[in-house]
Amino acid sequence: MPPSRRPSADPSDPVKPVVRRTPDAAPANRSLERGIALLRAFRPGLEVLGNGELAERTGLSRATVSRLTQTLVRTGFLQHEPALRAYRLGAPVLSLAHAMRSGSPVLKVAAPWMRELAQARRINVGIAVADGDDMVYLESVRYSRKVSLRSVVAGQRVPIELTSLGRAYLAALPDARREAWIAAMKRRRPGQGRALAEEIDAARASVRAAGYCVAAWQPAVVALSTPLVLANGAIYALNVSVATAETPETVAGSLAADLLDLKRRILAALG
Repeated sequence: MPPSRRPSADPSDPVKPVVRRTPDAAPANRSLERGIALLRAFRPGLEVLGNGELAERTGLSRATVSRLTQTLVRTGFLQHEPALRAYRLGAPVLSLAHAMRSGSPVLKVAAPWMRELAQARRINVGIAVADGDDMVYLESVRYSRKVSLRSVVAGQRVPIELTSLGRAYLAALPDARREAWIAAMKRRRPGQGRALAEEIDAARASVRAAGYCVAAWQPAVVALSTPLVLANGAIYALNVSVATAETPETVAGSLAADLLDLKRRILAALG
């Protein structure tokens, strides 16, 4: 029996993926950008998408989507499901992810120390980068003392505005970029934007004063995060979290020193 079709819309996901350009960038390759936009449309819970759903989620015309999906099927990046008249991601996407993770100098340095800390303190330790409106986990080591209903794996996305990871990332952004991001977030979340912006400002103040920020956006899970800014300007976010009934302040008092020590060791090793 073929897998069931997924809903065509998820309000928690942006419809049009962010395209990043620098002021001195070469002219854009529109076909490549559009093909990448189609691949970005696939998310957990949206593993199977038809041309109409892809057009809705990317803002591209159905004719353009049809041409691009044919090319992506020929190259193996999409797999066609005739019974569903839809597509799912192909194996080459996983191969690219493996190449990225195995070739990352940051992960080569950070991952062993992350595992060491997670196992020693029986906590969860993660590292993530921003992509559009989400933070994407590059690694997540899970040793929390209590079982949580939420499991996190490499590649998983979490919203920037709600999480300690995202707020630590925003704290490290230049002022103009952060304010532009917050303004866009307020448009996406008209009923919550102002309150979330205040929480983001408080998290930034915490990062400036103490080096980290705290959030508890999932039930009974408290997370601390700190920005990891490399010499080349790349911004990562490092976090520790634990499933607990303790207050965020108590968890911060217990784990902040470990988080900041891990950050110092990673930055020192990366030079």
